Amino acid sequence: MADTVQPRTLPGFMELMPPEQQLFEKIKGILEETYRSYGFFALDTPILEHSDILLAKAGGETEKQIYRFSKGDTDLTMRFDLTVPLAKYVAMHQNELAFPFRRYQIGKVYRGERAQKGRYREFYQADIDVIGDGTLGIINDAEIPSIICDIFRKLGIEGFTIRMNNRKVLNGIFEVYGVRDRATDVMRIIDKLDKIGREKVIEELSGIGMDEARAGELLDFLGLKLTNDEILEKLGSLSGKSATLDEGTGELSTLLKYAALLGVPSENMRIDLTIARGLDYYTGTVYETIINSHPEIGSVCSGGRYDNLAEYYTSRKLPGVGMSIGLTRLFYVLDANDFIDRSFSSPADVLIIPMTDDVEGAVRLSVDLRSRGIRTQVYLEDKKFKQKMTYADRLGVPFVAILGEDEIAQGKLSLKDMNSGEQILASPDEAAEKILSRIGELSEAKVLHID
Repeated sequence: MADTVQPRTLPGFMELMPPEQQLFEKIKGILEETYRSYGFFALDTPILEHSDILLAKAGGETEKQIYRFSKGDTDLTMRFDLTVPLAKYVAMHQNELAFPFRRYQIGKVYRGERAQKGRYREFYQADIDVIGDGTLGIINDAEIPSIICDIFRKLGIEGFTIRMNNRKVLNGIFEVYGVRDRATDVMRIIDKLDKIGREKVIEELSGIGMDEARAGELLDFLGLKLTNDEILEKLGSLSGKSATLDEGTGELSTLLKYAALLGVPSENMRIDLTIARGLDYYTGTVYETIINSHPEIGSVCSGGRYDNLAEYYTSRKLPGVGMSIGLTRLFYVLDANDFIDRSFSSPADVLIIPMTDDVEGAVRLSVDLRSRGIRTQVYLEDKKFKQKMTYADRLGVPFVAILGEDEIAQGKLSLKDMNSGEQILASPDEAAEKILSRIGELSEAKVLHID
């Protein structure tokens, strides 16, 4: 007999047990439902692409983290995000698509990062993007916070803040402070503020030639703890000193106005001039979203505006705005902190347990219940009653329908509520009504419970 192989999963790759997978799918479904409600098309691009396509703009850390290999004469790379494949897709089909093109995609991406808790090498991203042809109105930037707001409310997260800024505002401020020629380096350093602190940021800024006192003044300006209107007023006080700053301030003001019209409460959005976003393709609006009671989690949803999505694949200007949720990491954090309501983990609403050798009645009942929109499973194994109930308990089903000789004779079933322990004798119609009532209660409940 051959030696058995020890089953194991690669480090940095997440596998869930069935109840957790059910919860993951529930959260994923809420994202999909919300994206569709805003008129986004679903898109699924290949996991593998030609390396020269995916790596056209890559460099630095990206080059170190990619999974790249050859198959025959073909140089292949596994996608490391969903934005670059989108750029390729839009460039390929630009003459067939209707613009603005609105797409959502929820799919796995791959990065060879050091595996650690909450950080994976294979993980789901949940992205939306709106792509324009030549131009794209700023109201599209305002719609993103509205979508974020809807998603968080449906999940059950009320206390959250969408921190927003504009790269033109930052570039304009850098121009006023005399460091416009080093804007990329300055933004990269400032983006580390939450991670390394003020003193380290000033030290790094001085390392690229900025006077320490001037660097401190810059951070003081960027770190203003004022209302949105007060920050806009401060930015307005610099009017005329930088055309880029004036343009960015106007866009930021318009963004807040339309986001409010789209139903985003003022307490859920805050201008934060320190938000830069590390990716260098952002050119305007940038967003980061935090859960107020758990800022240590970091940003759970981020994105922004970019002027030319597909510049490496076409000369046509295709500006866009979008956001991404790191779904795998978010789920890990929520699950690890016990923020997820486990009542959503069952694969069925009712388990039918036949107590006789004749299972035809159980099968007919299952067909009837499914036709009413009730997720139904029939237990068909020849086990003792206690084992059948243990199975039901482990599945986490809210109801068990028991069909014994007495129930069949009366044309009824015994329906047990697995949460309360209550058991009643009911007709199929009565049982369906009770189960559907419970399903209705669950549909109103939130999948998350965060203080």
